[in-house]
Amino acid sequence: MIRVTNNISLGEDEIEEQFIRSSGPGGQNVNKVATAVQLRFDVARSPNLPEPVRARLKELAGRRLTSDGVLIIVARRFRTRERNRHDALERLVTLIRKAAIAPTPRKATRPTLASKRRRLEGKQRRGALKRGRRSVNDADH
Repeated sequence: MIRVTNNISLGEDEIEEQFIRSSGPGGQNVNKVATAVQLRFDVARSPNLPEPVRARLKELAGRRLTSDGVLIIVARRFRTRERNRHDALERLVTLIRKAAIAPTPRKATRPTLASKRRRLEGKQRRGALKRGRRSVNDADH
């Protein structure tokens, strides 16, 4: 079990890892060894994700989410398979933790009377300044 938060844990059978060849530096090694990790997590069918977290995770995932609801994380930052595996898993956990935090609902507020007055006084001052810039001929019309 992978512990994400106090309420959310993921089964290791829910995460599918595939090792692929990584691009970038590595000399001859880069052509022979598959060190990059492609981690797949089925967001849509995971039994351990509460529905609100699932919805927020789909929103946060963006282009990393397939049309089937599978989240794909590719880790190729490091030159070893084990470090890339750990990096991909850490990124998945971080993303789910972020989705687990419910956004605080906005409370509707009204502007204070003083702020309304300040706004209108500012508009009056600005209008007076602009009226002062008019040419003498325009002021007659």
